[in-house]
Parts: sequence; structure tokens; C-alpha cells
Amino acid sequence: MIATERFVFVHLHKSGGSFVNEFLLRFFSDARTFGYHLPLRLLPPELHALPVLGFVRSPWSYYVSWYAFQSQRPHPNALFRCVSDDGTLDFRASVRNLLLLGEDSARLERLLALLPDRYAAQGFGLNLPGFALAPIRGSGLGFYSFLFRYMYTGGASEPWIGRCETLRADLRAFLERVGVTLDAPAREFIDQASPRNASQHGDWRGYYDAELARLVAQRDAEVVETFEYRFDA
Repeated sequence: MIATERFVFVHLHKSGGSFVNEFLLRFFSDARTFGYHLPLRLLPPELHALPVLGFVRSPWSYYVSWYAFQSQRPHPNALFRCVSDDGTLDFRASVRNLLLLGEDSARLERLLALLPDRYAAQGFGLNLPGFALAPIRGSGLGFYSFLFRYMYTGGASEPWIGRCETLRADLRAFLERVGVTLDAPAREFIDQASPRNASQHGDWRGYYDAELARLVAQRDAEVVETFEYRFDA
């Protein structure tokens, strides 16, 4: 989470946030960091009046990015290890487990035991304590929709959510909305800087069979319908 005197940015996982973080810390002298991947509900009370910026992405794309990123790491995080049976399951089986995590009590309990019991003050990674993930139990939500709801609810201000797929244009639109005038280097960064912390993978559509694509549509309907995502778009 990053706050400036004009607005707050909440960083949803694998949704363009590393690009926005770097932009804000580079071009806003008043930018202050509050932890990493902290939800809006943890925003300090004195900042509650500020507009809030966030980003979202297609859930189908998210799961491919998440799987590719974790499977290529020498030490994947606890979430990946748990839903992939320590890397022995392929994309489809791992993502199916992730989508159905809230209904798989045994797997969820194993995962909760692996997660920390508090937020990390600094660092990187998931930063999702066990108590924060526990409400996924019986929620009917896919993991990404759970994360979306968890990260963006509970604050005083309703977030303005841009789409990762149009991040550069949406970031500019938000900054104009809150009255920020960008200098030439800042505009150049938005327009030309390469993506940050991007996963290496092919076209995400090729990772799915029809059954798994439908399961994402069902479990992540909250994000899919709100932001009008389509698998074939």
C-alpha cells in the first residue's frame, strides 16, 4: 500500500501493482509505503478521506500468471506448494484446487497451518496470514475473487479500480481524476516503461480446457461480471 497526499494505492497481487508501485515511488516525492500487499481495511485512519486506486485483471489470466511465476521460483510459496501437492500437479489440477480451496477443508487446514499468524512489516510475497485467508472457507469464491474482495473492502473510500489490461491509460485517467499533473519523465514512464515482475508464459487461453475455463467463470463470477471479462475476448 502506498499513500501520497492526493490518493492511496492498494496493490492486489499479480495485477500490475509492481509497475504502479515503482512509478509512485519514483515520481511522487511524498509517497509513503505502508507494508506490502496490505488490504484497504488496514489503511491508517488519518488517510481514510483520500481517494483509493486499485487494479484488477482477468481471473483466467491471473491464474496463469500466478502458476507460471510460482512454478518457476526455486522456492515457491506455501499456497503454491499446498494446491500443487509440492509441485507434482500440473496447471489444471493446481488451479482447480485453488479455485475450490474454500470447499476443501483438509487442504485448507494444511495451508492455514503453513501461513504466518501476522502480517510481515516489510518484504515481499503473498503476505496473507492464516486468519486473513480463513474466511474463504465455504465462501463459494475462487481464490482471485476472494483476494479482490479481501484487498478492496473495509475502507472508508470506495476504490477506483482500473484494469490491468489497460493499466497505462487507466492510471493516467485516475491521476487526471484526482488532479495530478504529470511531468514529462512521469508521462514517459507510464507510456514506455516495460512491465515489472511479469511472469513468463504463453497465451493464457492455451492453458485451459473447457471444464476449467467454466470453473473459473463460476467461482470468479464476481470479478468476471463486474468488469465484463470474457474468456474468448
